[in-house]
Amino acid sequence: MEQQVELLMGNEAMACGLIESGCQVVAAYPGTPSTEILQAVADRRATAEEPLHIEWSVNEKVAFEVALAASYTGKRSAAIMKQVGLNVAADPFMRSAYLGVQGGFVTIVADDPGPHSSQNEQDTRLFCLQGRVPVFDPASPAEAKALLPLAFELSEKYEMLTVLRPATRICHSRQNVRLQLVQQLQRSANFKKDPNRWGATPAFLPALHRKLNDNLVAFAAEPAVQPRLTQGDGSHARLALVASGIVYGHLVDLLAELGLTDTVDLYQVVLPYPLNSAWIDTMRADYDRVMILEETYPVIEMQLAHGGAFGKQSGDIVKEGELTPDVVHEALARFLDLDAPAPAPANSRGQRPSLCPGCPHRSAFYSIKKTFPKGIFPSDIGCYTLGINLKAVDTVHCMGACISQGAGFYQSYAQDSGDDFPTVVVTIGDSTFFHSGIPALINAVIQKARIIVVILDNGTTAMTGGQPVPHLGRTATGAATRAIAIEPLVRASGVEFVACCDPYDSDALEAVLKKADSHIRDPQGGVAVVISRHGCLMDREVVKSQPRYAMEITPDCIGCRRCVDAFECPALSMDEATKVAVLDPDRCIGCGTCIPVCPVHAIKGTSEGELS
Repeated sequence: MEQQVELLMGNEAMACGLIESGCQVVAAYPGTPSTEILQAVADRRATAEEPLHIEWSVNEKVAFEVALAASYTGKRSAAIMKQVGLNVAADPFMRSAYLGVQGGFVTIVADDPGPHSSQNEQDTRLFCLQGRVPVFDPASPAEAKALLPLAFELSEKYEMLTVLRPATRICHSRQNVRLQLVQQLQRSANFKKDPNRWGATPAFLPALHRKLNDNLVAFAAEPAVQPRLTQGDGSHARLALVASGIVYGHLVDLLAELGLTDTVDLYQVVLPYPLNSAWIDTMRADYDRVMILEETYPVIEMQLAHGGAFGKQSGDIVKEGELTPDVVHEALARFLDLDAPAPAPANSRGQRPSLCPGCPHRSAFYSIKKTFPKGIFPSDIGCYTLGINLKAVDTVHCMGACISQGAGFYQSYAQDSGDDFPTVVVTIGDSTFFHSGIPALINAVIQKARIIVVILDNGTTAMTGGQPVPHLGRTATGAATRAIAIEPLVRASGVEFVACCDPYDSDALEAVLKKADSHIRDPQGGVAVVISRHGCLMDREVVKSQPRYAMEITPDCIGCRRCVDAFECPALSMDEATKVAVLDPDRCIGCGTCIPVCPVHAIKGTSEGELS
């Protein structure tokens, strides 16, 4: 049967690669740019030849540990996350390097050079160097898929954890990809007990470390992972180009555009760690100057330690941001003494992002800021980070940090002024609360932090495309499961004040926030939790179930800009000629949440009943 070719997004291609490799357990936590991988596995699960477990785990650490245990039974497994998610999984990840695996285990970690949607430009290859874990760096969607069977095979051969590290441009670009036959491994779970290995105490770790070091040397010498040479014609003697990941693709295209294909020795590094020591020796002996192109940190350059290196560590190539084709062109021109390219146009990010029209988070933030104009507002990672625009978010650090930081703000101010402390209102999404908010909430209760925690419950992981959350009662494949309600978890964490309110009802929410403030200021008070509950409007069923209003702005508008600046609904703007607010009917969803914002009641809404 002729193999099928499909135009696939990189994340879809990797999903196909997992299924084709006979992977039977796939666990992930959503995070751009990796999110679509697990969703595509779920969408294509019918193509699997053997049972396939797919789950959105509550966080990356749990996802890693679920997949790891499956590997202990001899089955192939995968954990999927973005680069900062690897921080959450770091504890089991680092130990797994020593203890190893049985069935092939690949962790797909999607990096975000730029960054486009992350809080840093963390380089997973450097993380793997520290953890001593082999890492593959694909240069295209097709290669990302093609490397997965190899990663599984070598993982099993050496009983080692392996990592596939696609960057954003690999995850989200599209390419024609050839599908392969799905492997039928016919493996039954068979966990072989070995406490000296799987539960290794410190006494056993030096021997495991020695074995790891030996395996790394052998792994790096595998023929399939050697740097791939495209030999030049000798016109650039003793010069070489070395590149990995998507930058290799940029370089190949650029050389063709400049008419330089096959004129200079070009190496593609598919395994940036560990590098083969024999190849390193060859590079040092055969070349006087070597240009090294890699994102984001000089992982290859550091291992190569070439005296004629032209790269990030040497200061010749920019150390931050993506190595776009323009950046690569400028660097190549300097390395080969070519004419400098024309300056690249200035990069503009365009209009700043904003919460969607009708987003319940906007209403919650507006009420919080209105109720506590002098409050301190730690927040977290998600759509609601955009509360910064509404001046209702002061800090954003990492998943779950907002509650801990909120407690820290309280403790610091309480030292100075006792009961005269500013109101600290923490905002955290429902998915993030399950991810890493619960331990921080328990800690805040134990340490008697007097803070208000607002859980922004929109019933989904909205920022990454609407993945199910634990209290929704649905798995990654859509099957029904037990729903884990938020309120009992909050009460079990020791919180005495728990209230729930629809943020669309601004008067009610503001009244609840004031009661919460009274609770935290009572000598016997403590943490107060307010659940702001209204479904995400990206869910069509949510929109259908709520009233819709025909909105208008009357001539009573005084041009105060409150609806535009303080509420910032994308459907509202200012007419700079008339200095009054205007409504965009194409963007307005008729939610009516802007009505109470206007101080002179110039925003009106007429009920249209329910949207059909």
